[in-house]
Amino acid sequence: MPTAGVAAPGSATPFEWELPPGFPPPEVPADNSMSAAKVALGRVLFYDTRLSGNGSYACASCHRRELAFTDGRAQALGSTGERHPRSAMSLANVAYNASLTWSDPGLQRLEEQALIPMFGEHPVELGLAGRENELLERLRADASLRASFAAAFPGDAGPITVANVTRAIASFERTLISGDSPYDRLIYRGEMEALSEPAWRGMRLFFSDRLACSSCHGGFLFSGPIRFAGGRAPPVVFHNTGLYNLDPSGAYPAPSRGLYDHSGRAADMGRFRAPTLRNIALTAPYMHDGSVVDLRGVIAHYAAGGRTIDGGPYRGVGRDNPHKSERLRGFTLAPGEEDDLLEFLHTLTDTRFVTDPRFAAPL
Repeated sequence: MPTAGVAAPGSATPFEWELPPGFPPPEVPADNSMSAAKVALGRVLFYDTRLSGNGSYACASCHRRELAFTDGRAQALGSTGERHPRSAMSLANVAYNASLTWSDPGLQRLEEQALIPMFGEHPVELGLAGRENELLERLRADASLRASFAAAFPGDAGPITVANVTRAIASFERTLISGDSPYDRLIYRGEMEALSEPAWRGMRLFFSDRLACSSCHGGFLFSGPIRFAGGRAPPVVFHNTGLYNLDPSGAYPAPSRGLYDHSGRAADMGRFRAPTLRNIALTAPYMHDGSVVDLRGVIAHYAAGGRTIDGGPYRGVGRDNPHKSERLRGFTLAPGEEDDLLEFLHTLTDTRFVTDPRFAAPL
């Protein structure tokens, strides 16, 4: 059922949450309340290439709707062609995340996260560092955008600011809610026929103690701790899954060494946030650096309790990484069980979400 949102001060039309069954209202920061006008503006800005230094890239360049707001690359490319060391994360249900990005525990607001691709230089993504005034001049030159900013931020005498750009984009991103997969139709609507028999078997495997997939990919997001309106502040959790083991200290390849890059603590080497498994069949390749090509490779990695790389600069036995999570014990699959597990993972695909015209580029 739609749930009334909170209108920004002076805004005529409040935002209406259209939440799937079983989904609580997302937490919305007090200084960026939701309104229909703000969400509409955020959608325009999300697809606007004027938000890149050279006018070639938008947020949507790395977050494509048809790929559950990922980009299909192992590692994202910025507007200047610079390769990002990490894979673009899905924005599906991002409003509920306890933390944002792969490994930054302090980044918990979408408004702040939006500044990183816009103004970051290591790597360059949208390439706006030092060009804030140029960005604002571009936006202020557009009469339609001037009207949209005025409607979204009616209390501001000069509403076209960097802060309001990020507020609008964050408001739009909070609406990217995915909860209409076959799994959802089974669990939240009681449609017993939503899953095939192989998918039923795969679901039992997924939630079994033997595979323990849900110990890291739990809850309605299939990711971990969640943030929602009225809930307690969730813990921020990261895991080392034995993807690399470059030396006796358990090193991961720089510059993507997980939580270690923020804390400097040896025990945090290789610890990353568990991404959502919703729409996982659409978001290949996998892992923080896109180094696992397909879902069969992901299953093989976890079945082995860590990845073995036999040669080259990343040679090492990941299952022996001294910082690997104790949750990764490895497991053995009987004939047919891998196919069943894959069948279940495909039931997490929400085709309505990736074709929803509300999330498409505005005409």
